[in-house]
Amino acid sequence: MSSNNLAVLNALDGARTQLYHFKAIVIAGMGFFTDAYDLFCISIITKLLGRLYYYDPSVNKPGKLPHRVNNSVIGVALVGTLTGQLVFGWLGDKLGRKKVYGITLILMVICAICSGLSFGHSPKAVIGTLCFFRFWLGFGIGGDYPLSATIMSEYANKRTRGAFIAAVFAMQGVGIIFAGLVSMIVSKIFLSLYKGPIFAKDPIFSTEPEADYVWRIVLMLGALPALLTYYWRMKMPETARYTAIIEGNAKQAVADMGKVLDVEIQAEQDKLAQFRAANEYKLLSMEFFQRHGLHLIGTTTTWFLLDIAFYSQNLTQKDIFPIMGLTSGANDVSALREMYETSRAMFVVALLGTFPGYWFTVFFIEKIGRFYIQLVGFLMMTIFMLIIGVQYDYLDKKEHRWYFATLYGLTFFFANFGPNSTTFVLPAELFPTRIRSTCHALSAASGKAGAMISAFGVQNYTQDGNIPKIRKAMMFLAFTNMLGFCCTFLVPETKGRSLEEISGEDAGKSEAQMTHRPPTNRPEESWE
Repeated sequence: MSSNNLAVLNALDGARTQLYHFKAIVIAGMGFFTDAYDLFCISIITKLLGRLYYYDPSVNKPGKLPHRVNNSVIGVALVGTLTGQLVFGWLGDKLGRKKVYGITLILMVICAICSGLSFGHSPKAVIGTLCFFRFWLGFGIGGDYPLSATIMSEYANKRTRGAFIAAVFAMQGVGIIFAGLVSMIVSKIFLSLYKGPIFAKDPIFSTEPEADYVWRIVLMLGALPALLTYYWRMKMPETARYTAIIEGNAKQAVADMGKVLDVEIQAEQDKLAQFRAANEYKLLSMEFFQRHGLHLIGTTTTWFLLDIAFYSQNLTQKDIFPIMGLTSGANDVSALREMYETSRAMFVVALLGTFPGYWFTVFFIEKIGRFYIQLVGFLMMTIFMLIIGVQYDYLDKKEHRWYFATLYGLTFFFANFGPNSTTFVLPAELFPTRIRSTCHALSAASGKAGAMISAFGVQNYTQDGNIPKIRKAMMFLAFTNMLGFCCTFLVPETKGRSLEEISGEDAGKSEAQMTHRPPTNRPEESWE
């Protein structure tokens, strides 16, 4: 490490892995658990909303949300998330990571509960109220992205930093599993309790009266994990990097870290002034563009392209599951039975395909590196989605459904053991402390822009189960993944180096600026 770095930062980078590091993972990760739960359970609930509020007795079919309404219910939270990322990312650099960290959880708790309490005199009023609260729910979720990533990167030692940031993000996988599990359990409970008559002449178009409670309960349960971690989030001290580098208070940084980590830290107030003076440049400056312009283009484009595919996969599961034979058609089952089967299929796919990918990244990111994991992930997603698109006529047949399910599950695995994790990690490491949260927010917001394309565009190709449209959608997603593969060459490898060495804060010139290739092997510090 460069001798120009501050002693307080050297101490943090060389600190042994301690219990508080794992505690910080759980505290920060619960925001992502809530994020995934709230954003992905809605794809199950939209089918139930359609059968509850848009059933037309004159049409011999179950009720279904119109395309515009369906896109609004799903997409409004993504719009809120994008907005929240930009606002809280900027505030995290201006006011401090901790000062605005608790606000995101409060928003999540209040809006998750209010989403479940969406009432009105008409279907339009219920859906309108639901969309209002889901926007603000997304706003709170969005704030968690830059703040959690930045806090974890600034707490961690340099040897395990990537694994710790990836572990925070891996809680998203747990949230997706619980979105399916909770929806499955709640729908099954009400399905087993309901013994009354079905309201339609044709039983296959039935919607149990209790179904209106089910979607509300599922949404309100999303407030629980955020509520449970609020106290501990408020007890976290401000990161030493923010206190020292941005506030200019080395003594306070030493005191804060001494409360939670067993490390010997020396305050260097005189050296700190020189350190800060060398890194005063702003985001909108030529110096930033020269040092990190390509990096920001790389992190924003790769996250944007990844989320087009990733959110398309998750949001369209409910429409693809019947084609894969994992669920019954809407015309064959009641509303709660349909929800139960859809959530069960989501749970199985998440458990076997989505969840392992996140933790493969956690275990291998410090061995393989961010660059190669992202590169291989994009490549494998391209291959599997291209196969599904080209061979869709073959895969669509019932006797080939497990072949289809395997390919579909592998795309989830390599999304998470790949760019879905690394696009979250890299922006938290590449940029200077003064604008780290803002740059992460810009990268994450570009990702949500990609997610909005999937919610408002790609999803329309799968809603009707139209085979030619689904085939075209999969081939389009394969193309976006290949573009992501190419854009990955704009970001460098960051493993094994301090944040200041990567960003150039310790010497005035970023080592990452000099090369976009992974660094040569360096001696690594021990865990102790």
